[in-house]
Amino acid sequence: MVSDRDRNEQGRAQQARPRDALGRPLPYDAVGVEPISEEPLPPAETLAYARRLLDDGRPFAAHEALEVRWKSCPEEERELWQGLAQLCVGLTHHERGNTVGASRLIERAAGRLERYERGAGPTYGLDLGALVACARDQVHGA
Repeated sequence: MVSDRDRNEQGRAQQARPRDALGRPLPYDAVGVEPISEEPLPPAETLAYARRLLDDGRPFAAHEALEVRWKSCPEEERELWQGLAQLCVGLTHHERGNTVGASRLIERAAGRLERYERGAGPTYGLDLGALVACARDQVHGA
């Protein structure tokens, strides 16, 4: 079986193709957006970085930044970082015109963030309910 995925030195899947601002792969010879660093950042820096990416119209990249954090965070914070990343994926689907996928991801993220908030874990100054409401407004056009 021949793999059509790019791999790094350890054999792990790694996308070498350039991508557009919404994370869609482009031809290898195309110029895409700058890839994000896969180096984990502290929580406040991760949030500031994801916010900048969102402000730049790059929700897919914001998702990737949050995913890096979720893969390196303490277990008790995993729901927070996964939920935030899912919000960004929902926004990505919305920007790509996939309204069904956008709604599903936003609601999945909402459930995850609501569960996390009930557990009283650190939110790093975020109003999780307001973030979910904002994402819902964007996706549903309110």
